[in-house]
This record gives sequence, C-alpha cells and structure tokens, in this order.
Amino acid sequence: MKFTQMAKANEIEKDWVVIDATDKIFGRIITEVATLLRGKHKPSFTPHVDCGDNVIIINASKARFTGAKLEDKNYYTHSGYFGSTKTHKMSDMLENNPEKLYKLATRGMLPKTKLGKVMLKKLKVYAGSEHPHSAQIKG
Repeated sequence: MKFTQMAKANEIEKDWVVIDATDKIFGRIITEVATLLRGKHKPSFTPHVDCGDNVIIINASKARFTGAKLEDKNYYTHSGYFGSTKTHKMSDMLENNPEKLYKLATRGMLPKTKLGKVMLKKLKVYAGSEHPHSAQIKG
C-alpha cells in the first residue's frame, strides 16, 4: 500500500522568489503570489502546514490594470464606530501605498485563518526596484 506523505513544518525548504511587476497585469501577479505563498506549486503541499516560499515584489507601482478598475474600484475601511466608513480609490492607493494594495489583494486569496496570517507575513512589497534583502539578489 502507498500512503500520502504529509509534510512536517521542520522538513519544509523555503525559497525566496523575486517578482518584477513591471508591465504585468495586477490580478495575474496576485494569483501567482498567492500560489507561491501557500505552497501549492510544491509536490509536498500540505494544507495545514505553511510550506510556501517567501515572495518579494519589486516595481509594484508599475503594474498594469485592465478595464476601468483604477477609476471605479473602491476599498472600504471601518473603525467600528458609527459613521466611520472611509472610501479609498484604487488609483490613490496605488500612488500612495502600493504595498497595502498588494497585501489586501493577496489576503483575499489566502486562508482566513491564523495560518493565512503567517503566510501573508512572508510577502514583501516594494514600489521601486530596490529591496533590502541582499541574499536574494542574483549576481
């Protein structure tokens, strides 16, 4: 008989993946990032173990958007108090804080559990082409 092997947390090897977002479609980038963070691209994928890789996105502000999403799409925040709902346009978020925009979009594709929060911490987003993770720079 053959049994399915379940990966253990100490057996997982985590790589670093650098993604350049220049002229790539935003949603396609996020889908790829969510797959890498979750670890579904590995043959040893186990749903209850964090077996994904660390991901660095550079040139985050240079991604492309299809349709009229930049003008039409809104993000909402609420503090819990009455009348405190705030609206943020996608175009403003891309200009002012692209890191938050990428994290929000990726969060929607990860599990809504403690494990999902741990996975999201492995995502690093930078608006420019420089990042401080020197060991991940290919030279």
